[in-house]
Amino acid sequence: MKHYSVMLNETIESLNIKEDGVYIDATLGAGGHTEQILKRLTTGHVIGFDKDADALKRTHERLKPYGNLFESVRGSYTQIEEVLAEKKISEVDGIIFDLGVSSPQFDDPSRGFSYRFDERLDMRMDQRQKLSAYEVVNTYSESDLERILKDYGEERFAKGIARQICLARPLETTFDLVEAVKRAYPFKEMKKGHPAKQTFQAIRIEVNNELGEVEDAIEQAINSIKVGGRVVVLTFHSLEDRLVKKAFNKVGKPAKVNPRIPVAIEEELNYKVIVKGKKASKEELKENNRSHSAILRVLERVR
Repeated sequence: MKHYSVMLNETIESLNIKEDGVYIDATLGAGGHTEQILKRLTTGHVIGFDKDADALKRTHERLKPYGNLFESVRGSYTQIEEVLAEKKISEVDGIIFDLGVSSPQFDDPSRGFSYRFDERLDMRMDQRQKLSAYEVVNTYSESDLERILKDYGEERFAKGIARQICLARPLETTFDLVEAVKRAYPFKEMKKGHPAKQTFQAIRIEVNNELGEVEDAIEQAINSIKVGGRVVVLTFHSLEDRLVKKAFNKVGKPAKVNPRIPVAIEEELNYKVIVKGKKASKEELKENNRSHSAILRVLERVR
């Protein structure tokens, strides 16, 4: 299956690429964004981060023609500052994040990310990690499962699903989990989409500490760009988007002042929010279903 890079033109244009610039692709995946950056470089450089050994292997093959303009790091995007320090790079020209699970991960049944295939519960982005969906589903307390489903899946039937998961233990496969969810779902709700969608999202976020890592990495990215540099972020669910929006507004919007104070307090900001919650074009939405939930945000360092 061909990989589709969501909002590819918009994200690449937002980076405002310089041919001699240094860029970070914090979520390398299939390499779609990195390849487009590399095409615009002459003496520049891209560092790509990914936890997934399979993704790195595939993408290295794809990007071979670009030689030493590209290098990869197997690790989390929470290592941005650490890696830059090791390479004695003080600032970069741009950093891009395409958050969430990549299409190849969803489409590989053996990875256990999808409720469409019956496979062992896994959901690890980094296969070296010990914690998997199997441990979460089979060892977490009922109250912890309920909390995860509410907080990370925004699941209305979290209490009943957590109860059914505990009653069904041990759950070995993705379909075991789907069946537990279905037992907790009111019949009339079944027609509104797959009942396990939010449960799988919640467990995946827990397994990979996605929200904690996003918050940390976005802060590091903001600290790592030079004047004129940009942080470009694509999110695919509201929890991530709220974190990104909050982080960008914290540095890119003036603090609220009391409207009763007669004199406006002028505040010089080092950053500016360039793009605020852009959605995919109608043309793209016709081509790719995954683009429906995508939101693009861009921050620039201005001084």
